[in-house]
Amino acid sequence: MTTILLLLVAYLLGSIPSGLWIGHYFFHKNLRDFGSGNIGTTNTFRILGKKAGTIVFAMDLLKGTLATVLPLIFGIETISPALFGLFAVLGHTFSIFNHFQGGKAVATAAGMLLGYSSPKFILLLVFVFFITFYLTSMVSFASVLSAGVAAILVLVLPAFHLIFTSYDWLFTSIVLFIACFIIVRHRDNITRIRNKTENIFNFGLNITHQKHNI
Repeated sequence: MTTILLLLVAYLLGSIPSGLWIGHYFFHKNLRDFGSGNIGTTNTFRILGKKAGTIVFAMDLLKGTLATVLPLIFGIETISPALFGLFAVLGHTFSIFNHFQGGKAVATAAGMLLGYSSPKFILLLVFVFFITFYLTSMVSFASVLSAGVAAILVLVLPAFHLIFTSYDWLFTSIVLFIACFIIVRHRDNITRIRNKTENIFNFGLNITHQKHNI
């Protein structure tokens, strides 16, 4: 019963619509009515500015981390912490506080990895993300590529005892699921990237020559 309740708490933590609430209470704007209509970090940066975007990113990241460490806080050892992180990711994407809609899971998934796995793994993915972001000027492209790299690394690294000393197949399965989930959530972005119409930030090289600056 305790495990079920904590999984519910993890889902509710993930469901907190940080961008939506910050936009509503501090800027009197509904993020769903602006930009991409998404309530996640990228659209918050675009519509509400850097400070609000940074705060929303931190909150969405911490939702995943806090949910993942719940079993450690309450001394539950019979179930993987990664499962609690997964529930937070699902909550973030299908928020009960936002008509079961939400963000694209990137920040909360990163929080889950931060709460569960080696800091070296996180740093490697952060490196991939920022290099890709600099080259393409697109958060969406960087997010999709980082998700794909995470899926590959979680399969390859344990085989060579790099970062992970052995396979944790539940954790591996959850990372693979979330990586695929993130890519699917970005399917509209992928279409726009192919059409050279994806939104880009005024940062980096824009090597794919997208045409929509934000």
